[in-house]
Amino acid sequence: MAVRTFAAIDVGSYELGMKIFEFSHKMGMKEIDSVRHSIELGTDTYQNGIIDTDHMDELCDVLSDFSSIMKSYKVDDYKAYGTSAIRETKNTAVVTEQIKLRTGIKVDVLSNSEQRFLHYKAAAIKGSRFDEFISEGCAIVDIGGGSIQISLFDNDALVTTQNIRLGVLRTMDMLATLQPKTRDIEGILKELIDNQLQVFKKLYLKGRSIKNLILIDDYVSAMLYHTGSKDRSFTAARFKEVCEELSQMTMSEISKKYGMNEETIPLLLPAVSIVSRVIKITKADNIWSPGVSLCDGMAYEYAEKEKLVHYRHDFENDIIECAKAMSKRYQGNEARNELIEKVVCDLFDSTRKIHGLGRRDKLLLRIASLLSDCGRYISIEAGAECGYEIIMATEMIGLSHAEREIVANIVRFNKMAFKYYDELAAQSFLDKGNYLKIAKLSAIFRIADGVCRSYRTKVNDVRISLKGGELVINVYTVDDIDLEQGFFHRKASLFEEVFSVKPVLKYKRL
Repeated sequence: MAVRTFAAIDVGSYELGMKIFEFSHKMGMKEIDSVRHSIELGTDTYQNGIIDTDHMDELCDVLSDFSSIMKSYKVDDYKAYGTSAIRETKNTAVVTEQIKLRTGIKVDVLSNSEQRFLHYKAAAIKGSRFDEFISEGCAIVDIGGGSIQISLFDNDALVTTQNIRLGVLRTMDMLATLQPKTRDIEGILKELIDNQLQVFKKLYLKGRSIKNLILIDDYVSAMLYHTGSKDRSFTAARFKEVCEELSQMTMSEISKKYGMNEETIPLLLPAVSIVSRVIKITKADNIWSPGVSLCDGMAYEYAEKEKLVHYRHDFENDIIECAKAMSKRYQGNEARNELIEKVVCDLFDSTRKIHGLGRRDKLLLRIASLLSDCGRYISIEAGAECGYEIIMATEMIGLSHAEREIVANIVRFNKMAFKYYDELAAQSFLDKGNYLKIAKLSAIFRIADGVCRSYRTKVNDVRISLKGGELVINVYTVDDIDLEQGFFHRKASLFEEVFSVKPVLKYKRL
């Protein structure tokens, strides 16, 4: 493979960053250049909902410089992502259009879950250290400008992930509003942070042991890098010592010792406070700061898509494990949901010729299978609608907002009458492409649910074949399936409408 050059651009809340990478079979993924520019876009967004003219001009000037740098390296491809400062503006479409017209750079806006998943991927490709840390109770703490993400792992599996609006810029803005006296800042910071973290502790840390903490951020990680640890890991006791030393230093002393720009040091204080409070509520013993950024995750995503490199960690399984943990939280029927997952995967594979969907769509079906009955926790009668609301309100790391909406609608239309495009589009921002995915995936899902209608999980095996205008489903079981056969035609009607293929259920007793 010839050397490929790729540029990753991060339009962040308080900084613009670009990294240039080379990919080759011999060297794998290699960073060859990195540039950064401080700009507090998030302050405008979080306070006023828009980016002011001066910051917009500065943003476009810097991105134009990035474009020139990319040309000098003759990059083969690039990707530019905007995060919360762009995502939370009132006029996101106008901002991205202005950037495109003035700089030639197309900026795509990440959802929070997509952004954090890229950070997580960047840490995971570090290899054995990551695997070692998540093998026991572990929390990944990802600190951004607008919020922090805390993801809990246990025995290599992602248990839950929660977003808390406690980013460094947002916290600084809250402090500025309160206008505390200098001597009160640390105490007020603790109170602000603890107010949010205590809720997280009650809901997700009860009875859970967290030994390790993985830190992803821009400021605390940079500070810790200069403390001398070769593998970027520290004990909680050592972190406390560093924080005590920091509290006695002036800004110029901090800048000199830790190699930080003085204008960014005010953002270090809330970041240190956040990490300290997380350590306190989790009682973690060990901290690892891999020193990764969004740009590293973007490079991995590009390499993965282009099949330039391969890493052993199964990121899709992390999403599935998170869905399983969510199902458990809402007391889902584990055995039945896993049976539906198996049947729905068999149906998807057997009907590839008629649906034309890809691997990612199959993942969405699997997630819907695991969450199919979560709404019954709220209401048995209105379980489908409640399931839709639960899924839409719950962030699933690695899924975009559009993908989460697809999953939610599959669960909703499993029990409720299917809505056609004009009616559904009036209630959401779904485009026709995603609407067709919902229709196809819902049709497949309803068949699987019809086969597994009973909560007794009577099915031993299912064999599926597509013959002419029929989809023949042979069900092998030791029990009778009168219930399934009685309701199957109701479940099959949408499939026949969408694919012009008639599902036929056949019963074979073992």
